[in-house]
Amino acid sequence: MSKSLSKRPSKAAVKAKSQNASVQQNSAEEPTIAKPMTRVVAILYDGMLILALLFLVGTVLTVLGTLMTMETGSQSSQAQSLPTWYQNVVMTPSFVLTLVAFYGIFWRRGGQTLGMQTWRLKTVNNAGHLLTWGQSFKRILAACLMPLLFGIIGSLIGGSRAVLLTGAFFGLMFNYVFCLFNRRGLAVQDMLSNTITLKMPKVAHEGLWRGFKNRKKDK
Repeated sequence: MSKSLSKRPSKAAVKAKSQNASVQQNSAEEPTIAKPMTRVVAILYDGMLILALLFLVGTVLTVLGTLMTMETGSQSSQAQSLPTWYQNVVMTPSFVLTLVAFYGIFWRRGGQTLGMQTWRLKTVNNAGHLLTWGQSFKRILAACLMPLLFGIIGSLIGGSRAVLLTGAFFGLMFNYVFCLFNRRGLAVQDMLSNTITLKMPKVAHEGLWRGFKNRKKDK
């Protein structure tokens, strides 16, 4: 009886063995290039937050523009639209800067936006490092290239704002449909900006706030 008990492995040994097996299994997992559908879903997640930010910025700028450039009245018939120069020189650049700041801050700190974190996506450069401000801006411009091109084509064909927006939407989708025809599964913005979006394994996935914290420590 005592002999059989001595041969039975202890609980600590069993636990250590299971942990080693788990580590070996997880180490075999590696980041892979993110699938286009997963990227689109993450964009939809982020889109809700971006729209809220743009709405906030637009509201503040509209109030400031009204106070600075127009006379206010007390009746609806006295309502006016903001001057074209204010919309083009102030509001449009502010919307662009808001978009750049949103992605730039998240990409530089942890490589992930809130939507990307949900699906364990991470954007890095070709060397595997977090993006700089320059690389982030270049990636955003690259992502906007096809929507802008498709939007211009749509406006030339239809001439209406609805056709322009429809063309821009198809241009955005083209960025990710392109992944299906690229050998490595890269999107248009990946190729043009020398960056890549990866699907991270669970063991290598780092929470967004932990990524922010570790980024500060590295500095």
